[in-house]
Amino acid sequence: MEEEYFRRKISWFSFFFSLLVIWVHSYNGELYLGKAGGADAVYRLEALLGDGAGQIAVPGFFMVSGYLFYRDFTWQKLGGKWQRRIHSVLVPYIVWNFLYYMGYVVASRLPWIRDVVGKGVVPFTLSAMVDAVAHYTYNYVFWYLHQLILLILMAPFLYFVLKSLWGRGLFLAFLWWAVAAKAPLPFVNADALIYYSSAACLAIDTRKNQEKGQVEAGFKPKGVGPMICRRPLPWGLCLMALSPLLYHAGLRTAFVPCFVLCRLAAVAGLWLAVPGNCLPPEKDFMKGNFFLYGAHFALVRFINKAGAKVLPPVPAVPVALYLAMPFLVVAAVTVLGKALRRHAPVLWNLLSGWR
Repeated sequence: MEEEYFRRKISWFSFFFSLLVIWVHSYNGELYLGKAGGADAVYRLEALLGDGAGQIAVPGFFMVSGYLFYRDFTWQKLGGKWQRRIHSVLVPYIVWNFLYYMGYVVASRLPWIRDVVGKGVVPFTLSAMVDAVAHYTYNYVFWYLHQLILLILMAPFLYFVLKSLWGRGLFLAFLWWAVAAKAPLPFVNADALIYYSSAACLAIDTRKNQEKGQVEAGFKPKGVGPMICRRPLPWGLCLMALSPLLYHAGLRTAFVPCFVLCRLAAVAGLWLAVPGNCLPPEKDFMKGNFFLYGAHFALVRFINKAGAKVLPPVPAVPVALYLAMPFLVVAAVTVLGKALRRHAPVLWNLLSGWR
């Protein structure tokens, strides 16, 4: 497969996962309707996206990150990979958390915004600042980046374990047991390790065998022009069909591994089912996914809370706003991103991870 198709597909999937993340954080039924009639129906409708399709977004990010980190991994490249992730993950994590904290500090002291923020008066102290930066106190959607940073730091251990079939078998078996037993691991979540490590195994095998395998194969079949789409791989469609069955099995049995396997199957199935050489070149607004992830939560909260102050409390309003939210946020982030690139390029690089 040509590298261009692979990178294009990564951009499309990352953008798609970003849209799903926005829906996950856009619930607004109770905000608009309170406990009044219709709020439950609105919540159930929004949950079809947020608690359904939206739940594959973060597992998808973990799998993409794991695959890319180990795609060409060797011990000699570890230092360089860590250094690049300092710029692309750690520095933006610190800057975004600091900005969210300062935003809440300022907004909580402005009477006309304080009620919209709903946090009371946020303390402005060194200890509160350090806690906010280190533990994403006022930017809780960055729990994903916090986990990802820890997973990146675990690279020597993970590569040592995952490079052999016996090591990965025992390690993944332990992780599935931890999920089933609801046994907490120190620092990292077992399900995050499953998503990340499963994709890392595929990347390691691809490099060791010097073959692209099904993860990267079939984008441009030999002798076929680039505009000819290949057919979806049938097992990709099968995995996608299996995913909702696993989800409902988890609901009936309360067996947590069903939900983890559901998300794993959905992401893997979607990747295999979407022909990479059928995807058109990504647009500019699709390339700033890190900035979109960092900015979306503040925008979602502001749009929903400000809308609840001025829009009529009828069920159609929150539903329409919920469905439109990803597109409103993408539009706002695109305008803001262009302004930052032009007038504050240093800040843009810090916030976007030099992407």
